[in-house]
Amino acid sequence: MLSAKDNELMCRTNADTAMGQAMRHFWIPALLSSELPEPDCDPVHVELLGGNFVAFRNSEGEVGILDEMCCHRGASLTTGRAEKCGLRCIYHGWLFAADGTVLETPNVADERFKTRFKAKSFPVKEAGGIVWTYLGEAENLPPFYDFPFIGAPAEKLLSTVQIVGCNYIQVLEGLLDSSHLSLLHISQFKQDNLADIKFVQNTGHMQHNTAPLIEAQETEFGLHYGAQRIFGDTSETNVTAFISPFFILNPNDIYMAIVPMTDEKCAFYSVWYDGERDYGLDPLRTDQLHTVGLDRLEEYGMTRKSFYTQAAGSRANGFRQDRAQVRAGHHTGMGSFVQEDALICVSAGGLRDREYEHLAPADMAIAQMYRVLLKSAKQVAAGGKPIAHQMSVASLRGGRFSVPVGTDWRTLVPGNLPQTKSVA
Repeated sequence: MLSAKDNELMCRTNADTAMGQAMRHFWIPALLSSELPEPDCDPVHVELLGGNFVAFRNSEGEVGILDEMCCHRGASLTTGRAEKCGLRCIYHGWLFAADGTVLETPNVADERFKTRFKAKSFPVKEAGGIVWTYLGEAENLPPFYDFPFIGAPAEKLLSTVQIVGCNYIQVLEGLLDSSHLSLLHISQFKQDNLADIKFVQNTGHMQHNTAPLIEAQETEFGLHYGAQRIFGDTSETNVTAFISPFFILNPNDIYMAIVPMTDEKCAFYSVWYDGERDYGLDPLRTDQLHTVGLDRLEEYGMTRKSFYTQAAGSRANGFRQDRAQVRAGHHTGMGSFVQEDALICVSAGGLRDREYEHLAPADMAIAQMYRVLLKSAKQVAAGGKPIAHQMSVASLRGGRFSVPVGTDWRTLVPGNLPQTKSVA
């Protein structure tokens, strides 16, 4: 269990919180590049760490992220017009560049007026199919990430985002919980039409061993853990890494980031990349999206546009479970892997109380994550830097391995830089 005080410290990410300040030391995924598909397209409302922003792509293709509210009279710039290499507020026509420079103030005759101030803007980088931003103090600006997929050609990667109506920790917990794959997703693994997909080939064995041996270890970047399922003389071993405070390196060629939008809503980014397969091209792209249910996000209210519609799962609509399908034998009555995971996260409430929980041995990595995040927030509150700040991540990885029983899973990922302290 976790005290109410520590739960609040770990989960709250607004600007006036310790965890929020810790997260503001990092480059943060803000939206997909595909959500701004062309120059002068419609601007996009972006929620990050309890704040409201507007993202736009100017006439030259450059992305800008500004404070949502116009610095003139507070109208939302998400209603604005992208034009003339800027974003124009429709209220009085003020035009802002991507860096916040005021280009035009049509209702002010004095040309010098617009030089006296700028709109609040934020650093932006576009890489890996994602638009990233930095919300912290300029003096703490870290170098950009060196993940292997950064700079990869578009055909080699598939970047997606789903919006989930709960605190970011609830989604992270699921990604650090190997045992649920054997149980929650049991009906998905039994679908014969998915048998040729690598993701299913790598995870299908989990249905035959519901109680893996879990070991977790603290590292300089956060933690990594091994989930070992024994079949005769072979250990089917999955290694997952958590890079504080956002990132999961999945065993199945997936880089994930769980980003708080508000304290009760988060954005779940996935980048499918292994440097070899053409994840960005069909038929693999379509097959991969369909396999896990990422092609049904709109249907289930899991996109920015559909989240506030009746398509989104809630207690009022039974979290979108098909109970007739459950009665017919399907384990969950949900569309696919993505929808099943979201169901569990959302059904626990917007921000779950952890005082009543009884963690089991299978939850070892989750308990370790709590400790890592709380330690990071407390370091920042004391005037220090968060865990993983300005670290290279190029050598870090998750992995899927078939090895002889007794193999130390830590030796399978030598680049993960473990500390001597371990939890087992």
